[in-house]
Amino acid sequence: MRLLVFQHTPGETPGAFGRYAEKAGDTLEIVHLYRGMAIPDLTDFTHLLVMGGPMDVWEVSENPWLTPEIEAIGKWVGSGRPYLGVCLGHQLLAEATGGRCAKMAVPEIAVTEVMRYGDDPLLDVLPATFPALHWHGVEVADLPEGAQPLGLSAGCGVQAMRVGSHAWGLQFHPELEPGTVSGWMNDPENLECARDWLGSAEAAWAFVQDAETQVEGMMERSASLYRAFRSL
Repeated sequence: MRLLVFQHTPGETPGAFGRYAEKAGDTLEIVHLYRGMAIPDLTDFTHLLVMGGPMDVWEVSENPWLTPEIEAIGKWVGSGRPYLGVCLGHQLLAEATGGRCAKMAVPEIAVTEVMRYGDDPLLDVLPATFPALHWHGVEVADLPEGAQPLGLSAGCGVQAMRVGSHAWGLQFHPELEPGTVSGWMNDPENLECARDWLGSAEAAWAFVQDAETQVEGMMERSASLYRAFRSL
């Protein structure tokens, strides 16, 4: 498998997916869009993984690379090759295929249950209900035409979706490894965001501790997810 990764910020890496790719002997090329790296020829790759980031899909003035990224995602999905988008990558999938994203009335930053529904060739490897980490203030408000919703949480109606036959978006974060969320908090802007959304620094660090206690189970599920993704 030749995996292409779009990364939007230094801290939101492929995480556990990177270790699974290495173990499986897959090639992995990361495009650091925030550094101005150009998107390579898409025909050289078999799978596309698009990670999260603090920017919103409409913030193209501040992040001009979003425009060619959205165009590339649209072309990729049109080609029928497997796509997996995480958090911002989920929202970019919606944006690239005719959906709409919008600010949430109440941001979702927590470890809470995702409820999966419907049969799906990728997500059937996950339990019907499982804990996941959420950190987002934007959601998919209108699905792309023909898209299939596949999961929800108490705070977000579209936690997972499939667009066409080979493109998936996940609003939650399946890529976590030990120390991932703690590392995010090393960024002062992330810490301030968590403190503002959760009400205090104490609540922000309690969220981190909650996430760390769940990582082992999250990695078992993400390993299954990666195996299913690479087999498509």
